[in-house]
Amino acid sequence: MSDFPLNVQPVNLQTISAHKSRHGRLRPVTTTLAAIILILTALPAFAALGEDAGSVQADQARMQASLRTTQAQAYTVQEIQAPTGIIIREYISPATGKVFAVAWQGPWPPNMQQILASYFDQFQQAAQAQAGTARAIRRPLMISLPGLVVQSGGHMRSFSGRAYVPDMLPQGVTAEAIR
Repeated sequence: MSDFPLNVQPVNLQTISAHKSRHGRLRPVTTTLAAIILILTALPAFAALGEDAGSVQADQARMQASLRTTQAQAYTVQEIQAPTGIIIREYISPATGKVFAVAWQGPWPPNMQQILASYFDQFQQAAQAQAGTARAIRRPLMISLPGLVVQSGGHMRSFSGRAYVPDMLPQGVTAEAIR
């Protein structure tokens, strides 16, 4: 006889199937929440949406990043490229001197709290509400509020997105210009 007792019990396939599907539904939600947490984690600082453009130079120095300025007809784009590979483009209205839009790309998302500043709470509430819906699973984050639009997506080592305040877009500038 064997030293190990044989304790074989019948398996209920419905119980296994229910257990498996329950965990199957939770996993995508967990993945979405993990992605949102990744987006919200602290990374290097950048100029903030709706605020003065003056902080761009301080951010550049602190990050030891390169800064390139491009003048368009109705706005200025200040592009910060960090040694970590993340690129932030800040769209500045010459009439107000304020950042009306921010776009990013890189191996991970930027610190959303830093780049959204006073708009962060609206963003966070909308992102959490989307994470709770079935539509949010494995899809880009799309937030469209009356005073804030945020579009973000990607995968490991390749994230991109943009955020803008529709009311702050300079005359003649459309959202398609923000890339």
